[in-house]
Amino acid sequence: MGEILRREAVYLWYYFSLQLEQILGYWILGMVLGSVVSVFFKDRIHHLLRLLDQKGPGEVMGIAAASALGIASPLCMYGTIPIAASFSKSGMKDQWLGAFMMSSILLNPQLAVYSMSLGGTAAAIRLVSCFLCGMGAGICIRIFFREKGFFRFESFTEPENHDTDPNVLRRFAKNLGRNVKATGPWFLLGILLSALFQRYVPARVLTDLFGGSEAFGVLMAATVGVPLYVCGGGTIPLLQIWLADGMSMGAAAAFMITGPATKITNLGALKIVLGAKRFGIYLLFVMACSLVSGLTVNCLV
Repeated sequence: MGEILRREAVYLWYYFSLQLEQILGYWILGMVLGSVVSVFFKDRIHHLLRLLDQKGPGEVMGIAAASALGIASPLCMYGTIPIAASFSKSGMKDQWLGAFMMSSILLNPQLAVYSMSLGGTAAAIRLVSCFLCGMGAGICIRIFFREKGFFRFESFTEPENHDTDPNVLRRFAKNLGRNVKATGPWFLLGILLSALFQRYVPARVLTDLFGGSEAFGVLMAATVGVPLYVCGGGTIPLLQIWLADGMSMGAAAAFMITGPATKITNLGALKIVLGAKRFGIYLLFVMACSLVSGLTVNCLV
């Protein structure tokens, strides 16, 4: 029995170390880039969003710009919502806020870098699909909630700024430390889970579940993304293994949308500012967006 356990431990360590070697560089680069953006460019990104409201571009261009700025923003959802609340109080349109918040939920600079470990095609698909999903949210709010208003920001105030150290290097180091502390455990857990999948889950099971270009694989990936997703960095190792074992690119695209969009902390924050009815609409939109993205990708790739 002891010999069996030792052998299994060796196998798991092999898979774990191999996966860690492949992804660690992207994780470190993502942490550094995220801290650079957060310390040096976060305020500029939010300032650009304010300028967007003041300049008043066309509706579609404004929504597109807001979606792009949401992807560039390094804040988590509990940091993004108070910022959006302050913009809302100044009179910014809900459709622009919706595009900004939706794309911010789905992607940030750190996660964009992590996703490069999946390959250039997967990273590009993630970037484009998240951007279009943010645009779709803004357009839907513009069409269906133009007169009613979509958000309820009354209970949110401006978040506390932790990047206040007067020394720029210490400020950066502290931000980087917070990023590592927040994502490191989930990153290692994701690698451990991927090692367990490699060792104990036959590749044909994943191929049957997610493979091919059928709608079923996309639907299953979108559905699995709801309970499984915890942290973006933690799911990258799993996606890497699933893609290698036969997961279609469309199924991966669907997972990369429903996962962060239904992350439990994101849902908790959104429930407060949407209310029950609009929260349900949000969930339906996410599922529809993930299915359309997945099926479209499978048709094109």
